[in-house]
Amino acid sequence: MNVFRLAGDVSHLVAIIILFMKIRRSKSCAGISGKSQVLFALVFTTRYLDLFTSVISIYNTVMKVVFLALAYATVYLIYMRFRSTFDSESDSFRVEFLLVPVAGLSFLENYAFAPLEILWTFSIYLESVAILPQLFMITKTGEAESITTHYLFFLGLYRALYLANWVWRYHTEGFFDQIAVVSGVVQTIFYCDFFYLYVTRVLRGSGKMSLPMPI
Repeated sequence: MNVFRLAGDVSHLVAIIILFMKIRRSKSCAGISGKSQVLFALVFTTRYLDLFTSVISIYNTVMKVVFLALAYATVYLIYMRFRSTFDSESDSFRVEFLLVPVAGLSFLENYAFAPLEILWTFSIYLESVAILPQLFMITKTGEAESITTHYLFFLGLYRALYLANWVWRYHTEGFFDQIAVVSGVVQTIFYCDFFYLYVTRVLRGSGKMSLPMPI
């Protein structure tokens, strides 16, 4: 495992922990898109079905279990424990506009027409767009708490580091996963504007990240 892959995994884990602890400590899921978290839980579920069929390494297995546990724990906090603080009106993105095309694409573009392979491909495509309900929610409300933006920053950093991982693997191993790379590039593009706002507003001391008002 190269340093980019490891750093990417750590960034991904940090992002999920930040969000989970934010909700748990504040006892509020205000500003958090429950729909994005459900989509991420679906991503992990469809991707990690091989937990029941194969073991790659202890590290790999532990990380899969942790990601699944935290994803479903976060969904539980949003929709069950702190449901009264959930802003369903602002979390109004139509997820069917993501799920239907992603499901169709996973049947058309995959490496093998087998159930586990199709579900893995579905998870890759879905992960590239799963953050859109959260970004849509921030756009709709006009601002985001700093802790939420930290979560998004580490999530975007994870994808950027994975792009570096794929470049490294291509140069050192000749390995190239077209589906994962293209999906990763698409996902990273969604974070570009957010990264700029994060650096120029959040890291310079503002408690919240407010979006510029349209002219």
